Amino acid sequence: MLSRVALRSAAARQSASTALVARGSATDVAGVRDEKNFPRPVRGEPGKVRLGFIPEEWFQFFHSKTGVTGPYTFGVGLATYLCSMEIYVMEHEYYTGLSLLLMVYVATKKFGPSVAAWLDKEVDTIETEWNQGRQDTIDGLQQSIEEEKKAQWRAAGQELLIQAKKENVLLQLEAAYRERAMQAYNEVKRRLDYQLEKNNLERRLSQKHMVDWIVRSVTQAITPDQEKQTLDRCISDLSALAARN
Repeated sequence: MLSRVALRSAAARQSASTALVARGSATDVAGVRDEKNFPRPVRGEPGKVRLGFIPEEWFQFFHSKTGVTGPYTFGVGLATYLCSMEIYVMEHEYYTGLSLLLMVYVATKKFGPSVAAWLDKEVDTIETEWNQGRQDTIDGLQQSIEEEKKAQWRAAGQELLIQAKKENVLLQLEAAYRERAMQAYNEVKRRLDYQLEKNNLERRLSQKHMVDWIVRSVTQAITPDQEKQTLDRCISDLSALAARN
């Protein structure tokens, strides 16, 4: 008993490790499933049956050894053997079973196609809902990827905006520097203009005082006789000019 448990646990671990290896090999380095070598499983369809419940594989197994009639011969012979050897006793439950089997056969022939179509439709509906949910999840992930790309693009735009703000700050600093340099130039020019105007004013005052002093000195130096002689000479000169005209 212990050996069987050990063998079963070892087989379970081996199957789990094999499943993990197969799962790891089904994805590439990028984490995307290899759809070509490892396609996704699809919903299996039920196999064909004969007589309503016997699988087609049963008849194929006998066909290669006994031909077409082999499965039917085996079935009839087995039933005959069970009944003749009284392994299967035909009591009243047997006839009840025959009645139920007939009713099931009639119901299958009458209602089977419609029930099968309804069940197939329900299965297709459920499969469509599952696929739609999977597709919605994929679309949502794709939308998230697009939003992430837009967010990265906006982040890159924020870097450009920060760079532009830095350049604007540098331009503002340059403008402030130029403004202050112009203010310093204007102040120096104003003071130099003041000194120039002061020197010109002092020069003009000096010249005025010099002229006044010279005129005053000359005026004081003229005697009354010289003034009279000068006046007489001026009158004579005006008379001479008048006689010429």
